[in-house]
Amino acid sequence: MLENFGLVLGLVLLIGLALRGVNILFATLLCSAVVALTNGLSVAESLSSFYASGPLGAFTFAGKFFLLFCAGALFGRVMGESHGAASIAAAMTRLMGERRVLWVVVLASALLTYGGVVVFVVIFTIYPLGLRLLKQANLPKRLLCGAAALGAGTFTMTALPGSPSIHNVIAASSLGTDLFAGAGMGLFAAALMLGLGMWYLEHQRGVAIARGEGFEAGPKDQLVDIDDHDLPHWFIAVAPLLLVLATILLPRLAGLVWTPETMPEWLQFAKANPIIWPSFALLLGSIVNVILLPKAIPAPLQTFGQGVDDAIMPLLNTAAVIGFGAVVTKTAGFAYFIGWFSDSSLPPLVSLFTSVSVVAGITASASGGLQIFMETLAPVYLNQGMDPEVLHRIVVIASGGIDSLPHSGAVIAMLTIMGLKHRDAYKDIAVVTVIIPVAAALSLVAYASFL
Repeated sequence: MLENFGLVLGLVLLIGLALRGVNILFATLLCSAVVALTNGLSVAESLSSFYASGPLGAFTFAGKFFLLFCAGALFGRVMGESHGAASIAAAMTRLMGERRVLWVVVLASALLTYGGVVVFVVIFTIYPLGLRLLKQANLPKRLLCGAAALGAGTFTMTALPGSPSIHNVIAASSLGTDLFAGAGMGLFAAALMLGLGMWYLEHQRGVAIARGEGFEAGPKDQLVDIDDHDLPHWFIAVAPLLLVLATILLPRLAGLVWTPETMPEWLQFAKANPIIWPSFALLLGSIVNVILLPKAIPAPLQTFGQGVDDAIMPLLNTAAVIGFGAVVTKTAGFAYFIGWFSDSSLPPLVSLFTSVSVVAGITASASGGLQIFMETLAPVYLNQGMDPEVLHRIVVIASGGIDSLPHSGAVIAMLTIMGLKHRDAYKDIAVVTVIIPVAAALSLVAYASFL
């Protein structure tokens, strides 16, 4: 009983501290110690091993994604200081009008994510462009969070069939399905998420205008008021962004031309390194940006250094929450939870949705929750005769709901990058990444129950 209470206490305390704006590094260490003490774990081992350096530890995560975060932040800094993002934003505004800025951010984020770009990279890439769009439309930055979260962290991440997201890949490799499993269900859920998400964001845009909410730049936002005539041509400005996307997609497109045996070694390297290769693409895009717009960035090495500095806090904040999740997975309370669902008398689809949702919520990670679920609970449902394709699509979509609670690493990284607090923007993030995806998953559960 104490184990379960301690697990819940640690989780609730972490969420409460995150909402109050307490430093997330301190908050995760404190809450990890609470979980360890109430579950009979060694505090020393929990903090130094499970939290820090274990397979799911904070520094394991930070080491794995260090280059990606640095390259992403560097590219965002260069796009901002070169006014490339401002040029692209101005062109999009002329084409679609100021009323459609949220659509632009959502669709641009979705395109990058569906192309295989990691969510963290999407945030870094979209931020300078979205910042300029919202400034021109005089909308609050909280809506940029909601729009980027909808485009990058919902329907393209879990629902659209064929998505190369890590979540889709984990399910396919574990269940023996393919990335298009449950295609019809996925398309229905994707349409539901996009439709409801855009309705909510457009409603909030109207609310913001009625309340007189306007754009306010953060202390680290690189925004300079310049005339559109002084901006670089949009075609030149968009070239580095297109280069980044094309470079990231190249290994996937190469598979249409070469077999694994005949593919050139450098493409084999690119395909086998899903973290290093996008990092290289972002660095290449930054260098090309400097070459195309040398006058806009007179001191490129200094700018690159500032970009790397921008990556440190988002990386550490995200890693800290991952470390907390690693401690949780070692507890007796978590083991009890896994055992309870293995023997649950709930209807199979309801049990399926609930179990993966809770695991993803506790670990604050859709991919982390999926990995744990596939290793511990997926065989139970397969042995009950559940269709692997139905299991695949429902479990992937369900993992992308409650994972976005306030202590989620992705949420914290987004807020840190954009210079906002939970009280500023989390409500919008929660609606589009928690409430709406959960509603979509439950709709699929209801539909599948009558098949």
